[in-house]
Amino acid sequence: MKANPAMGAGALTAQAGQNTVQLVPLAATEVPPDRALEFWTKADGWAGPVSLGLVKPGEPVRIPLDKLPPLEPNQLFELTLEPKTGSPIGKPTGPIQFIGRAVKML
Repeated sequence: MKANPAMGAGALTAQAGQNTVQLVPLAATEVPPDRALEFWTKADGWAGPVSLGLVKPGEPVRIPLDKLPPLEPNQLFELTLEPKTGSPIGKPTGPIQFIGRAVKML
């Protein structure tokens, strides 16, 4: 996942086996004390993004597949900077910190 083309990758999402998706931080991310990182996903054709929850900077996160919408090709994953308790409206409100799309690895 990248914030912009000038930055290196900040995090990696990967399907670990058949039952989880993992977010692995690859770089330190500074988060103001009154803010939090929220993890989102959206596939083409969905009405809007789905929150995968708040994440702690620098800590990996494992999400069971049964807690996610179905994974699809080209699915978007992003981390946004939100209020400390998460987005107040159920969709991203803060600036995107990292963004990337799912690709199949052979």
